[in-house]
Amino acid sequence: MTVLQALSAGRAYPLGATVDEAGVNFALFSAHAERVELCLFDAVSLEETARLALPACTDQVWHGYLAGARPGLVYGYRVHGPYEPARGLRFNPHKLLVDPYARAYAGVFRWGDAHYAYDTTHAEADLSFDSRDNADLMLKCRVVEAAYDWAGDRAPRTAWAESVIYETHVKGFSACNPALPAALRGTYAGLAHAASIEHLQRLGVTAVELLPLHECIDEHRLVRAGLVNYWGYNTLGYFAPAARYAAGDDPLREFRDMVRALHAAGIEVILDVVYNHSAESDELGPTLAFRGIDNASYYRLRDGRRYDDVSGCGNTLNVAHPRVLQLVMDSLRWWVSEMHVDGFRFDLATALAREGGGFDAGAAFLDTLRQDPQLAGVKLIAEPWDIATCETGRFPCGLAEWNDRFRDAARGFWLTGAVGCGEFAARLTASSDLFRHGGRAPQATINFVTAHDGFTLADLLAYAHKHNEANGQCNADGNDNNRSINCGVEGPSADAEVVALRARYQRSLLATLCLAQGVPMLVAGDELGRTQRGNNNAYCQDNELSWLDWSAADADLAVFTTRLLALRKIHPALRRSRWFDGSPTALDERDILWLSRDGGEMTRAQWEDGSNRCFGFRLGRDDAQEHAVLVLMNAGADDTRFVLPPAPADGWRLAIDSAAPAHAAVVVTNPAVSLPAHALQVYTAAPAQQINHG
Repeated sequence: MTVLQALSAGRAYPLGATVDEAGVNFALFSAHAERVELCLFDAVSLEETARLALPACTDQVWHGYLAGARPGLVYGYRVHGPYEPARGLRFNPHKLLVDPYARAYAGVFRWGDAHYAYDTTHAEADLSFDSRDNADLMLKCRVVEAAYDWAGDRAPRTAWAESVIYETHVKGFSACNPALPAALRGTYAGLAHAASIEHLQRLGVTAVELLPLHECIDEHRLVRAGLVNYWGYNTLGYFAPAARYAAGDDPLREFRDMVRALHAAGIEVILDVVYNHSAESDELGPTLAFRGIDNASYYRLRDGRRYDDVSGCGNTLNVAHPRVLQLVMDSLRWWVSEMHVDGFRFDLATALAREGGGFDAGAAFLDTLRQDPQLAGVKLIAEPWDIATCETGRFPCGLAEWNDRFRDAARGFWLTGAVGCGEFAARLTASSDLFRHGGRAPQATINFVTAHDGFTLADLLAYAHKHNEANGQCNADGNDNNRSINCGVEGPSADAEVVALRARYQRSLLATLCLAQGVPMLVAGDELGRTQRGNNNAYCQDNELSWLDWSAADADLAVFTTRLLALRKIHPALRRSRWFDGSPTALDERDILWLSRDGGEMTRAQWEDGSNRCFGFRLGRDDAQEHAVLVLMNAGADDTRFVLPPAPADGWRLAIDSAAPAHAAVVVTNPAVSLPAHALQVYTAAPAQQINHG
């Protein structure tokens, strides 16, 4: 092939393609490569026009400078070296590879056997070698400038104690919203639209946690089955916003426009990020980037040939390697400095903190993350498990964690009866048994009842079993242990009593989430009664099954959720930034008082009684700083009489009743109340006008 241009040595740092006034510098890490070629493509036809060997290698970084190159240049790499899978070396220069640091891409990825470095029909599988060229099927990288006019954008910097997180999918949130122009539905611009922001503001959330938006591809097996990876946990590029959510041809600009619009509304943007594995799967997967650049460095290997898979997705990135750690940190800093995001939720975070085989709370990744000055002001959230281990509560100060124990306790107390009052009370008070160590605050726990993975809130009360047949795996995928009930009917029901009972359970669970200490995370659509028709693993369902159905929204449930979050915002006692004292002081001075239905303090026997499904607690003191809040819960099947503790000066006012959500605000004068079955009530000492009763 004719060489059209020449490269000078350039610089080894920064990695990726960096534009200056005279050209573009290219730098690619590979410790085991023998030669690296920069491939250039026509920006329109995407035909390969040149292959230029990177002329220099410094500290295992191959680099070169292309004078006269400008933004818009389309490129990729071919990396030469040994193909010896048994030694972990899988170089194949016939495969075009994307730059791990690419900010944007050109073309469309199409599946084909040419993406595999081995002959997929050969008896020796990945030990064989394939010489077909995959360039016509492969995404290419596009050089871009980072410049963007943020027009005075300011991050909300919401305090953890004030935060309410709303987990959502960019496409699924607005894809079916008739209030948006059709061209914007399901896009970054759709989430930034005034109608979307109005719903978030009215609800009272302070941050959106967005399912993965890094550039990804759909697995080959899904494409063969006519499905896609809707959730996006199959990352190919860690610096580029996924083009599939752009309304136009500039995902970078549209993503930034979205962030700026949400910030202007006081809403933070948290990204769900997948640094634990890549889209290249196991040893039988395609060669698209890391595998062909330096397989032995980028991945955790068991025996050279095979991968250490703690992600459940075929491979695990070797974040303990300095250059892989650098990739992750450079990516995080890029999204904060150039894309203005406000935080990250680390998918399968324990996989990122494995050194010497097991989880290590002092792993290099966690230490580096916590000391980085550019990340010091953002929210960091760990999913504290992978497929090999669960480490809830073991992460260090500086990271919050998804609290699966809260989820299980809420479902177990209200729905199945498998969780008693003591365990449930521990989860309501920020799980101090798990998180009160190393200087951590109550906001270390991210409380949730549902998440994107699993049943929706409505389905939690309508299905005793998963129904994942649409996923094409004979209903074998997804969790079998859902701690769900169907209230007597599996699936939709026209029985008024069943419908009413399910609605009461939904309200009680939402109230539990919003009134517990820690940070609540609400899943998009749970406030609207969204159903996935019993599918608890809708990762491959990019259709109406997963999208929010705004036409069927439960407006009353949305109002109830809004009232709960308004109550939380009004009362500091519900969002403490300090742990409960628990010291044996006078009753009227305690920061929390646990109550039995007879009005007295819970006894040891009552805590340990597995049949006891009713208790309450009183928070705060009736003073100018912190009005008292009384919460009563009855998970039993029968109404019960509950004796109220002494009333504050203004008396107890009923603020929330999950059994009668449209009740009027009333002052309770009787010493005891009737607490309905499967219900939660909240009484406050605040003036009635402070709370919107709908």
